[in-house]
This record gives sequence, structure tokens and C-alpha cells, in this order.
Amino acid sequence: MDTQTTAATEVKVPDIGDFKEVAIIDIQVKVGDAVNAEDPLITLESDKATMDVPAPSAGTIRQVLVKVGDRVSEGTPIVLLAGDEEGAMQQPTSLLSQQEPAPAAAAPMPAATAPAVSVGAQTDFSGVHAGPSVRRIAREMGVDLTKVTGTGEKGRISKDDIMAFLRGPAPAPAGAPAAAAGIPEIPAQDFSKFGPIETKPLSRIKRLSGPFLHRSWLNVPHVTQNDEADITETDAYRKELDTAGKEKGYRVTLLAFLIKASVSALKFHPQFNASLSPEKDTLIYKRYYNIGVAVDTPDGLVVPVVKDADRKGIVEISQELGAISKKARDGKLSPSEMAGGTFTISSLGGIGGTAFTPIINAPEVAILGVMRSKMAPVWDGNEFKPRLMLPVCVSYDHRVIDGALAARFTRNLCHVLEDVRRIML
Repeated sequence: MDTQTTAATEVKVPDIGDFKEVAIIDIQVKVGDAVNAEDPLITLESDKATMDVPAPSAGTIRQVLVKVGDRVSEGTPIVLLAGDEEGAMQQPTSLLSQQEPAPAAAAPMPAATAPAVSVGAQTDFSGVHAGPSVRRIAREMGVDLTKVTGTGEKGRISKDDIMAFLRGPAPAPAGAPAAAAGIPEIPAQDFSKFGPIETKPLSRIKRLSGPFLHRSWLNVPHVTQNDEADITETDAYRKELDTAGKEKGYRVTLLAFLIKASVSALKFHPQFNASLSPEKDTLIYKRYYNIGVAVDTPDGLVVPVVKDADRKGIVEISQELGAISKKARDGKLSPSEMAGGTFTISSLGGIGGTAFTPIINAPEVAILGVMRSKMAPVWDGNEFKPRLMLPVCVSYDHRVIDGALAARFTRNLCHVLEDVRRIML
């Protein structure tokens, strides 16, 4: 081993939570690259997120010890990094992609007719007849170009060839046996026959969350209970806290109150803070309260989790929400920050609407959907008064929760939300 390699530091995979054998989907440096501290070295993809492993310090890459497709765990050596006293002056020249988290979900299940897609497909595709843009799309979609048949001149692979590969084989003729899942596929159509079309790949978040949501919808008998809460006094108090918070650099939104009200209702109705066992014959009650919050990002929804929400106050939760929401939008959430949820809140209050059916974040058994509040005339027994009303929608797993219990839970949540003194109990 030469003196340069001898002096190099072995960079290892840091703590990545409870995940083991995580796939490498991108190598972002090559031998000779100069890197700064925190520059990404490799990109990992678990069933919950993609994450970059950063350089611990500035230096020069002497050796890359792993390759795309390898599976690594905490402590696995990935590169040899030679220290650079002057520090790296530029970003790695081979930086290919940005970190992009996925929703807190189980590993996606490919459809019965979908082709095998290699998450760890080689990123250079040596010997494949395809242009740079097609190679980039293949990397983003996790497609191994060596398995794609090109239809262009001399077998050149086009974007349409990649999309055809992802769609899988044509559906079976009418009368043929259904797919193994027992659910017939939607027949493919050539939409270009009817007018101009444009095909764009889904973001990685949507490609990962789609199968998860599909699986949850197919396996869980969803029912949705709708109600509304009078938050007139609660929102007035929220505005006081928000005014004080802005002076200190954070905001107080209604979401912090929803988290505390949810915890209160979950304690009173513990069946909502539970999960079915894999055998479906017992219910696992959780004695901790970790509330997932759906965050809208440019690439889709991700669900960071506020841990131990029962032990935190409104101000602490508000500060934490601000921090994790920023990390979500910047694509910096770690897998541990999206794991361990017991109940999820999906708020569309900033957009509008009157009701919707949120899909349960299985293996949880319920999810709270929240719409935009509005002023409405409410009869108090003597007269109509203007009150700020908040529509809420609770979807629940009917195998665990019946309609009467769902109505009680939703009403209890609204009851707590209507008086800030109850939220503080």
C-alpha cells in the first residue's frame, strides 16, 4: 500500500438508525475528487428514505471501497479519505443527485405484472446504446438499462423504451386468468391517438409511496368519520403564542394544538394508538405517543414523526415542527425521524376543502385529516353567533375500530380541541 493510502482515513457508514443492509444507489465521488466536510460521498436508499453519507472532513478521495448495488450497515467502510490541510476547494465533480426522502412506509411491493427494476442498477451503463438524458432518467427511475430493449436505430434506447419497460407486459387478452393478486390490471391505452401527450417520470417519493398507499388501501377496510370543532377560543390563544414566537424565530400553528388534542384522545381511546399483530388475532397497544405529520414538499408528501408528543408542550412542539418541516423540504430527514409513528395527521388547512378520506399509514390503525377552518353561524340556544369551525376527518381500520367508537374518538378530539384548558391536561 502506498504512503498516500496509508495516511488516508477510512470513512464508515454513520448511525442510520435501526436499518441494516441498506442499498447503495449512487456513488457521488471518484478517486482523486476533492471534497469538503459534509459533501455527499454515497447515497443510500432504505424503505423509508434516501440519504447521503457525508464526508467527515475536507480531503481527497484515495479509494472507493464500495460500488452501486452493495448493501451496507452502520460501520461499513466506504472510502479512504486523505486529509487536506488547505481543505477542498470544490464540490465533487461526480455529484449526480440530491437527497430525496420518502414517506414513512414499508418497502414498496412491485405490481404483479411489473418488470423487475434494479434499485442498485449501474449508473454508467457501459456498452449500452443510449444518450446522456436517457441514462439520467434511468438512474432517477432505478432502471437497469441492460434489461431494456431499444427500439431506435441500431437498438438505441429512448425515453419511451424506459417507460414501456416500467409499464411491464401488455395486459392479458379478455377472458385470460387475472393476475396473481386477483385484481385485473387497467387496460393500457395509447393516449397519443387522441391528442398531444407528454410523459414525465414520477419523483422518487411518489414512486416509493404509491405502492405503500396502494397496499394500505387494499389491505385495510377504510371508513371515515367526519366532525367539526369550534376552535374560536383556541385559535385566539394560538395567535397570542404565535405573536410571541415570531419575536424568537419560530411560529405557532394550529398543528401543535392538533397534536396535543390527538394525544389526549388517544389516551382516552387506546385502540387508536395500536396495531394489529401480523397474525391479525391480537392488538398491540403502544404506551408511547409518536405523532406523524404529513409535510408537503416539491416532490411529494413525507411524514416526519414528533416523538413522545405527550411529554412536550405547545411551544416545544411548535419549534420541533418548524425544524423538521424545513428538513423535509430540504430533503434532509433521516430514516429515524420518519420511523416509529403511532398516529398520523394530514392537514390541508392551508389549501382548503371541506372533507376528504386520508389513507391510513399502516400498520397504524387511524389517521386524522384536517381541512381549512371557516367562520360559520352557530346556534347557542338563544341566537346565532359567528364561530370559527374546523372540519376534521378520521379514517380508521374497521377490523379494529367500529363506527360507534370512531364517532366517540372524533367527538372527544373535537371536545378537547375546543378548550385550550383541556389540551393542557
